[in-house]
Amino acid sequence: MRPPMPSRDRDRPAPVLSEKMKAGFYWATVVLSATALVIAVIKCFAATNLDWPETALLAAAVAGTVATLARQLPLLHAVFATVLITVVGGGLAALNAKTGLPFGPYIIGQKAGAKLFDVLPWAMPLLWPVAILSSRGVARLILRPWRKTKKYGFRLIGLAAVLATLFEFTFEPFASRVKHYWYWEPTNLPVTWQGAPLVDFFSWMVVTALILSFTTPVLISKKPRQPGGPDFFPLGIWLGGIALFGAGCAAARIWPAVAADAVIAVATTVFAVRGARW
Repeated sequence: MRPPMPSRDRDRPAPVLSEKMKAGFYWATVVLSATALVIAVIKCFAATNLDWPETALLAAAVAGTVATLARQLPLLHAVFATVLITVVGGGLAALNAKTGLPFGPYIIGQKAGAKLFDVLPWAMPLLWPVAILSSRGVARLILRPWRKTKKYGFRLIGLAAVLATLFEFTFEPFASRVKHYWYWEPTNLPVTWQGAPLVDFFSWMVVTALILSFTTPVLISKKPRQPGGPDFFPLGIWLGGIALFGAGCAAARIWPAVAADAVIAVATTVFAVRGARW
């Protein structure tokens, strides 16, 4: 009598506890981010001055960013990349608050919240890893058909920089005209977008490209992995932010910003889903 053939499930090694914890952390951040987003969007149209929905959404988005990276990288690398981008982005924002460079001169309002070292609102550095790493995740979806080409890395950095700039483009009307976190001062160039100077968006693109150039070695997995399906959570974080910004602008009747948010969100979603299905 032949011994029973081992099933495929028996042949597979049991998942390591750390991997189970990573998966649990990932899905917990998905649920928390979605819940916080719904509450924050509803709050835009409600007669309340509560700030905790946006704070909860930002915290969930940062945690989700780390959780997404941890699915591809060691947790230490994911945390290190997030902290590095937070420190560099926050440092540049603090420099800008003092000198008006490199993003342009603005005055921080009282509604921006408590300041770090009496210079920078505490939440501003946390926006950087959310914007940059979620943009990188969306760029990976769009460029999925070309992921094995030689110039993939350069294309990824360039497209992520463009997407981070578009994220900033949608964020500015919400931050300055709806929430009044800061007020832009006039510059020598008269052309602006909802009060924000064009140099702000150009600087965002350049800074994002430079940050990703330095952090990409940390963001590349050194161990061979089983090929998996596309991860749409970065797209969810990226679109969730734009949905919140658009809702806030709609409540404030800033219709050009609402239209721009809708066009950017729809076009990016189409390209991301098309690339992910390749």
